[in-house]
Order: sequence, then C-alpha cells, then structure tokens
Amino acid sequence: MIIMQNLAIITFLLSLSIMMLTTLMSKKMIIDREKSSPFECGFDPKTSARIPFSLQFFLIAMIFLIFDVEITLLLPLVITMKITSIMTFTCVTSIFISILLIGLYHEWNQGALNWAY
Repeated sequence: MIIMQNLAIITFLLSLSIMMLTTLMSKKMIIDREKSSPFECGFDPKTSARIPFSLQFFLIAMIFLIFDVEITLLLPLVITMKITSIMTFTCVTSIFISILLIGLYHEWNQGALNWAY
C-alpha cells in the first residue's frame, strides 16, 4: 500500500516537472512584429487577413453536429430491440425522438434555421 502511494507521488512529481520544463523551454522571449503579422509572399497584405465569420453558419453547423450525434445515439436502439420488450423499446424510442423534435421546433421557433444574408 505504501509502495503504491510512493509510486503515485513519484509519478505525479515527474509528470509535473516535465510539464514545467517544457513550458519554460517553449516560451519565446523575443516578440517580432514581422513574425506575428500575416504572411503574403513577402509583401504587405493588400486586404485584411481577418475574414469576417458568419455567425449564422456557425449556428447551423452546431445544430447539425448536435443532431448528428443524436442520430448516432439512435442507431444502438435497433440492437436493443432484440433484448428488451416491444413496449419498453417503443417508449424509449418515442421519448428520445420527441425530445429531438421538441429541440428542432425550438430552434425553428427561435429563427436559428433561417439563413439570413
């Protein structure tokens, strides 16, 4: 028991020292304006390097990812259909799909699905 505690302490201290050493070694001491500016073939950029980001596109992408993950959670329900009774399977699936539909209706009602230019 004491050996395991000592081993845990040694492992913790070793990993902590390695993390601190890499943090200290990775710091750049000289901040150069040229190195932090955007690079365009050696010339000054003609336009801003910052491209405006569409927040509406980001929201649509997040909604897509959420519903994509939800669909992957639906797939194992088909496998559990063999194990459980048909009543339990129907209740669980209905509840899960109704939660998805309520979420979709909420997003639609809030206007997150409207693509605005």
